Amino acid sequence: MYFEFEILTGLSPFMLIFAVLAIGLAAIIRGYSGFGFSALTVTSLSLILPPAEVVPTAFLLEIAASIHMLPLVWRQVDWKILRWLVLGAVLGTPFGIAFLSEVPQGTMRLVIYGLVLTASLLLWKDFRFKRSVGRIWTIGLGSFSGLVNGSAGIGGLPVVLFLLSTSSGAALTRASLVAYLFFTDVYASILSGSQDLMSSSLLWRTGVFLIPLTIGIYIGHLRFVKTSPESFRKFALCLQIFLSLVGIVQVLAV
Repeated sequence: MYFEFEILTGLSPFMLIFAVLAIGLAAIIRGYSGFGFSALTVTSLSLILPPAEVVPTAFLLEIAASIHMLPLVWRQVDWKILRWLVLGAVLGTPFGIAFLSEVPQGTMRLVIYGLVLTASLLLWKDFRFKRSVGRIWTIGLGSFSGLVNGSAGIGGLPVVLFLLSTSSGAALTRASLVAYLFFTDVYASILSGSQDLMSSSLLWRTGVFLIPLTIGIYIGHLRFVKTSPESFRKFALCLQIFLSLVGIVQVLAV
């Protein structure tokens, strides 16, 4: 019976256990802080699967995560900023999907790990944009985020840096990011399907991954209600930095 499951999902027993644990931990952090899920999921799963399969999986799981969380944060979303970010993402995402489809997988791994490592270090140093935020600048940032999301599945990281540079509080930042990821990942999933990146084994394994995703988000949200999400921030960033470095070493060692 497991042999049939392995054929359907393309996952060996070790790969399945590793993926379930990684997604469960990433989901706890997502439910707690509102971000970090895709970065942790993509960096961890890219250690065992090709990026062209990992990135669309991250899109689908982010959509599921946002469906869980969006009703809880809908009224706190900053729609004034979000609409321009989403518009930019609509422009940038197709180029990212094309990049993911055409670039060799080893190169894509290095791109993903490099982007996650850079963004994680900037967040660790509490980087903030110092210039004032205008409409054109916001659309431009959304376009860059869409490009990064389409190619590496981690478009939320540039937006996190942007939102943390505004005067928004933690709850509003978290709510706006949840809504942004939902809209942009639905769009990215449609584009991925049009490029034949959604295989049957990918869909099967994504269905399995919904179990640790749901449990993890529930646990993480309970923690957010009771405490400040800042206590998880450094842990999540350390994990992202560690996985990125491991991934870079793995690619270069081949």
